[in-house]
Amino acid sequence: MKKLLRVFKYEYSRHVFRKRFIFALLGMPFILILIAAFGFISIAIQYKDTPVGYVDNAGVIVDETIILPSGWFFKPVELIRFNDESTARLAVDQGTIQGVYIIDENYIDTGNVHLIAPKTVSSNAQSDFQDFLQLNLLATQSQDRVDRLLDGPKIEIFSIDGSRHASSQRILDIVIPIAVGVLFMVMVNITGGYLLQALLEEKENRTMEIIVTSISPNQLMIGKTLADMCVGLTQLAAWLGFGILGLAVAKVLSPWVAGQQYSLGNLGLVMALIFPAFIMIAGLMAAVGAMMTEGQEAQQMATIFTLPLFVPLWFVGPLMTNPNSPLVIGMSLFPLTSPMTMPLRTAFTTVPTWQLAISLVILYLCAAGALILAGRAFRIGMLQYGRRVKWREVFQRGKSYE
Repeated sequence: MKKLLRVFKYEYSRHVFRKRFIFALLGMPFILILIAAFGFISIAIQYKDTPVGYVDNAGVIVDETIILPSGWFFKPVELIRFNDESTARLAVDQGTIQGVYIIDENYIDTGNVHLIAPKTVSSNAQSDFQDFLQLNLLATQSQDRVDRLLDGPKIEIFSIDGSRHASSQRILDIVIPIAVGVLFMVMVNITGGYLLQALLEEKENRTMEIIVTSISPNQLMIGKTLADMCVGLTQLAAWLGFGILGLAVAKVLSPWVAGQQYSLGNLGLVMALIFPAFIMIAGLMAAVGAMMTEGQEAQQMATIFTLPLFVPLWFVGPLMTNPNSPLVIGMSLFPLTSPMTMPLRTAFTTVPTWQLAISLVILYLCAAGALILAGRAFRIGMLQYGRRVKWREVFQRGKSYE
């Protein structure tokens, strides 16, 4: 056990403390922050605080002192009332206001509002005037009713048999499994690449032949695979930490995000599936690294194991409309597609307990099998230096090297 822990510690520290790992760790959050910053700058460029005028020919503006909701960074524009259209047009020509909204005298029947402006007014001014008009139309209603009308209906969708339930407040049930799944795929490709490269380097410079004189091949491969898994989990934990921080900020800035709900049980299910899935894929990649002689060839072979992870994204439509179909059930049980399929199914239907149990058992068995396969591939690959090992040899002759 001590030797296995030494291998684990060495492999983990060798990857985590490299500059390229730190760059990969911080690169994704930095890119997301950069995208958010550009979005904010784009909104700031379009924002314009020049006042906007209006002429109320219908008499629907009953309270000119209504306070519009103010954002964290941008205040609502000033809305100036004009008694007649000619005065308002003069203000537009002088440039003191962006434009003037003329509320038609038959607005209650027609809903017509005309805008007079030298060019289109800013989007924030349009939104502020619409809010101002709506709040005035609802001025005679109670505050609870106003809030309900402005929020709109909270529609919850149930299937006929009651197995499916979805609502606008449960968007995170869909977003989080997809986001974690995408991060998992990125993590697998990055850390799997580290493992492949390390194995190929040690195989090429004959370091393995020295190492196995003091440790068994199985211990060596298990130590490397577990270290690779922890490297990936370190990345995933850091990215989830940034995601949770961003979600907390979004909840403060956006009432819509604050109203979203998410089941921690679903997040636990995601992690329970990802853990054995990562060991399985890392073990398969370790086997590939032990069998191949060239890095490019090993990367191409490893794609066979990582490509199926994307398959559930190709079938999101059928998964949403019919989450209990044979195709979706098959993907939720198949070890390479279940880490993303099963959490998505739980967002649209009640998954039977026996299916969850079978999916987890299959994943853990495959993870253990992948580690054994990696050990066998390592024994054969070490003894056949300079020649690519075939999968047939691993399955047929693996036991003769034990």
